[in-house]
Amino acid sequence: MTEKVSMERFEVNILGCGSALPTTKHVLSSQVVNLREKLFMIDCGEGTQLQFRAMKLHFQKLNHIFISHLHGDHCLGLPGFISTLGLLGRTTDLNIYAHSDAKQLFEPFINYFCKELSYKVYFHFFNPQEKEMIYEDKSLKITTIPLKHRIPCAGFLFEEKPQSPHIVRDMIDFYHVPISQIRAIKEGEHFVTPEGKIVPHTVLTRPAEPPRKYAYCSDTAYYEKIIPIIENVNVLYHEATFSNFDLARAKETFHSSAAQAAAIAKAANVSQLIIGHFSARYPDEQILLHEATEIFPHTQLAYEKMILKL
Repeated sequence: MTEKVSMERFEVNILGCGSALPTTKHVLSSQVVNLREKLFMIDCGEGTQLQFRAMKLHFQKLNHIFISHLHGDHCLGLPGFISTLGLLGRTTDLNIYAHSDAKQLFEPFINYFCKELSYKVYFHFFNPQEKEMIYEDKSLKITTIPLKHRIPCAGFLFEEKPQSPHIVRDMIDFYHVPISQIRAIKEGEHFVTPEGKIVPHTVLTRPAEPPRKYAYCSDTAYYEKIIPIIENVNVLYHEATFSNFDLARAKETFHSSAAQAAAIAKAANVSQLIIGHFSARYPDEQILLHEATEIFPHTQLAYEKMILKL
């Protein structure tokens, strides 16, 4: 009998998946990644705090916000969100990761509207044109994905760190392995019985599940250079603002069509593609889904309050 194992929570909550022009159908861009009950926000369009509450997410578990770029539909919700956290009595620091212009842009808002903020806001800057690790803890690392847009823009790759092997309970019992040695065995050490027999750790353990990966590709033109970075991810969220019927407009605005998003997903051998950032010109996004699935069948349309379990 092997150790009973349940996968730790790794979920993506879609708060909003519309593009710049607000509609009554879609909310502006924002997502929350939940890894083992730690929350990480990606982008913060207007009204994000309302969606955050509607999805019953816990404000106090969010300590990090990642802003892909400084177009309003991806960041103008920040002042309201920061104010809401203050009204809720937050005391824990909030960390915002963004292009260096973010501090110059948002500090005046914070200083004017949140004069007596009960917590500190720290800005951490990254270069959207370079791939770099911008966050790391014991279970997760987050790396930027350089994108191709009208202004500096980056996506984010969330990578779960490898876990220790799982013990095989029957073999642990059979060889009477002391509890004090189990940790060392999971870290790769062999077990030596009182009689001197060496029992390989591979007999006493089985491999952990492969680390899970989530890639968020915000506003971008078709850009093949991201393929090596997002290769083999479990879930890819890629903007699909336009249909192929509007490729000229996509090229002009440095956005992607649904078919182009699907081509990226296919080339990168991802397991699942989620398309979003829909233009308001399409009252029915099925046209986008159809274009994408013709190239990459494992495609879904994003929608508000969608929860993706990795």
